[in-house]
Amino acid sequence: MLGDTTEGALLVVAAKAGLDLGAEAAATPRVTEFPFDSDRKLMTTVHRTTTGHQACVKGAPMELMARCTDMEREGRQQPLTGRRRAAAVAASDELAAQGLRVLAVARREVGGPRPAQQEAESGLTLLGLVGMLDPPRAEVTDAVAACRGAGIRIVMVTGDHPLTGEAVARRVGIVRRPDPVVVTGARLDAMSDEELDALLAEPSELLLCRVSPEHKMRVVTAFQRRGEVVAVTGDGANDAPALKHADIGVAMGAGGTDVAREAAAMVLLDDSFASIATAVRLGRAVYQNIRKFLVYLFSHNIGELVPILAATFAGFPLVPITAVQILAIDLGSDVLPALALGAEPPEPDVMDRPPRSPRERLFSAAVTGRILFLGGIQAACVTGVFFWHVVASGIPFDDFTRDTPVYREAITMVQAGIVLSQFFNALAVRTERQSILKVGLLSNPALLAAGGFGVALMAAISYLPGLQAVFHTAALDAADWAVLAALGTLPLLADEIRKAWLRRRDARRKGAPR
Repeated sequence: MLGDTTEGALLVVAAKAGLDLGAEAAATPRVTEFPFDSDRKLMTTVHRTTTGHQACVKGAPMELMARCTDMEREGRQQPLTGRRRAAAVAASDELAAQGLRVLAVARREVGGPRPAQQEAESGLTLLGLVGMLDPPRAEVTDAVAACRGAGIRIVMVTGDHPLTGEAVARRVGIVRRPDPVVVTGARLDAMSDEELDALLAEPSELLLCRVSPEHKMRVVTAFQRRGEVVAVTGDGANDAPALKHADIGVAMGAGGTDVAREAAAMVLLDDSFASIATAVRLGRAVYQNIRKFLVYLFSHNIGELVPILAATFAGFPLVPITAVQILAIDLGSDVLPALALGAEPPEPDVMDRPPRSPRERLFSAAVTGRILFLGGIQAACVTGVFFWHVVASGIPFDDFTRDTPVYREAITMVQAGIVLSQFFNALAVRTERQSILKVGLLSNPALLAAGGFGVALMAAISYLPGLQAVFHTAALDAADWAVLAALGTLPLLADEIRKAWLRRRDARRKGAPR
């Protein structure tokens, strides 16, 4: 069935009732119509019949029944008394409470093929109620739970009956408490902006039902006035103003209207709410990977700079690491691991964290602190290695030249120390709070391969005569590599301790009474 889902459902139920849709359309052709709009909440078609012309009306039960004066039951027309009207309302509420979308249908005879809208939609005879079920997809419940865990507040805004809205919200997990706040469009009209702000500030589960496009716009504006980042989902033309005004409008690509898709910033090709949760998860992962990339690259710059400054202040006549060595580290050892970090899969707890502030800078205090923390450890290790090797030789500082074998070994150890510590540093920055053991050392094989390439390149610079001549390095023995490997693991071990402390702190905060 293609086209509007509501119309499709009505055609299907008519066919199941045994009606010949083609024969009915030929016997009572449509001559005019009054389209649905959100103010009337009705749609009317006028048909030519064997006895004249007839208006057929469907719409929201309360709005349609207010225009009815009679009802038809078992083929007989009866006055729609107060008792019968109350029974019809109760039947509608019972269907709505089951999560069904309820429509009332009515008709009346009109004087010609082009009646006035007021004539066609008044003095109607109520024919009955139709309940339609639009079951949510199985993955929606999990997606709603994921959004809750991510600190995203979900507010249902619907034109349906409050009972229908609440039933559907409970089914997918938007409502879990026994007393959600349900506000209708009529109540919104009676609220001032201050009262609406106070309502939205409450942490309660909120449902907005029987609302118009103007109400949706007002709610979006009120959330933005409170400094919230607002995403709006919708598929109809009446959703377009809210989709356009929201910080991000999300339209349905398969079942949405062209107007909604044009107004939105993002279009879901599968019309699934779960895709929104997936997009949030991947978006957070991309932002985190950018920060990991920055921490990784900037931390080793500290390891390159500090030995040079330390040698200057100590009065050593030569640099602990040459410019060509720095280029080899930056271009040969760091580029590939940095790219591999950019493709790091999302961390397991990425959807368990609250949203970051839109005003938070990329180089936040946390990022800067982590750069200094990891870079400081690397700098202390390679600086210590350099001076340990130089001082242990017993040669006075002033006697060192570029060709002194001890000096060549010392600068080789500095370069190798930075390369090895960056390998372990890359493992450390893969996560912000989770232990690397939990995400798995082998879960990003590209990073391991890139790090291995950097270490192999360093070994070639240390041992191959041609590269020794270019980089002015010397061969390191097994003991040197063992010392450098042990020191290189310190950034990873220190960061694991930092992460464990953060996890315990977060656990204490979650368990603290509020």
